[in-house]
Amino acid sequence: VSGKSWPETLRLSQIGCAALVLIGVVVSVPRTLASVGIPQGVWLIDNEVAVQIFDCSNLLCGRIVWLSIPRDPQGRLVLDKKNPDPALRQRPLCGLTIFWGLRPDGPDRWTDGWFYNPDDGVTYNISGELKSADTIEARIYLGDPIQGQTKMLYRAPHGTSNGWC
Repeated sequence: VSGKSWPETLRLSQIGCAALVLIGVVVSVPRTLASVGIPQGVWLIDNEVAVQIFDCSNLLCGRIVWLSIPRDPQGRLVLDKKNPDPALRQRPLCGLTIFWGLRPDGPDRWTDGWFYNPDDGVTYNISGELKSADTIEARIYLGDPIQGQTKMLYRAPHGTSNGWC
């Protein structure tokens, strides 16, 4: 390196070698070690619903396991009343798979999934990212993700309150 003193040239050379070694280590780490995998467990959304996340054919899926209001005023389980298919409006929300098909998109990231919202009967696109061991950030949208909504899911202990399915 012209114009540099010998110690500066040596320092730049050492930094360059260290960077190459670091890149080599990162590239050679197997994908399975770089990712936590499927964040299985129970996750709370808006303090209204909890979903159990599970592996479904190497994809991420989630089913309702808790509702803040699991029964209607007559004591019956809440039903999927806003489903666009009239034949499905009599199925209970408890146990219903509401997101599915999320495929891995890098360490602790999933994309190209579907989210069915029983509140409006619409199926949306969904992507997600594990932000910490106890937090998932989900992006729910139709069409363009920028015009969607972000939801935070927080890990919840199972069976600690009423409303479990």
